[in-house]
Amino acid sequence: MSEGVLPSVLATGQLQSRVQRRDRYVPESMRHPGKMLPSIASHVISAFTEPGDLVVDPMCGIGTTLVEAVHLGRHAAGMEYEADFAGLTAANVQHARCQGATGYGRVACGDARNVATVFGDLQGLAALVLTSPPYGVRTHGHVRCGSREGGGPVRKSNHRYSTDKGNLAHQRLPQLMEGFGKILAECGGLLRPRGVVAITIRPIRVGGRLVDLPGQVIETAEAAGFQLTHRMAALLCGLRDGHLINRASFFQMLEAWRAQEKGQPVCAAAHEDLLILRVREEFSNSRP
Repeated sequence: MSEGVLPSVLATGQLQSRVQRRDRYVPESMRHPGKMLPSIASHVISAFTEPGDLVVDPMCGIGTTLVEAVHLGRHAAGMEYEADFAGLTAANVQHARCQGATGYGRVACGDARNVATVFGDLQGLAALVLTSPPYGVRTHGHVRCGSREGGGPVRKSNHRYSTDKGNLAHQRLPQLMEGFGKILAECGGLLRPRGVVAITIRPIRVGGRLVDLPGQVIETAEAAGFQLTHRMAALLCGLRDGHLINRASFFQMLEAWRAQEKGQPVCAAAHEDLLILRVREEFSNSRP
């Protein structure tokens, strides 16, 4: 994929997430409840940057953006609110370097609403900001049944971002979007001219009601001075012989089945929206 010819659908789910991460990330990385798919990160980085460019992720989690960037010969900087996950980002970047990655990565632990201040030496240098906002404090996480035959109680793990109320994941949707808007505004100061912001996001259900979260993110980004240039679908499912291969977890499928039994038209997610934005010209011209 190159920026000159951008497809509307990206075949990013050909391999399961755990296969994409196997041996490329430290095993503890699987504890994060909302990881970006590595192939999405690598597709975006390859399309919008060149070797030696700087890639920034202000909400980097366990460092997927940074790892894929340094493996592609780009340099990367990330910020993560949770100290535990910031430590995993550092470990994953070091692991990538030990595997021969030629790019350099750095991570800071802190509030992404201050990312331009923390990375003040990088202002005006980033070719790409690639990130994904949290969808809420709870995610699907990992599920285990009580017996190998599938009976017994179901146990969930790694399904919460944190218990820290300062984490944006704990906020209601309006407050989450307000905070994300501040983060995007900060990121605008890190971008070089014609730099790109890429956001992965999907619709969510709140109390059974489908919420157009990608649409809200677009509105939030526009209010922060950006304009949408492309909107693509990054597949979470696989493609084989013209058919879709389901990659949804047991818990995702179970929730979909339960909702369908109640008459709700719910399906397991098969893609994420990939939003590509640039700073609007009038905002760009007003920068010092």
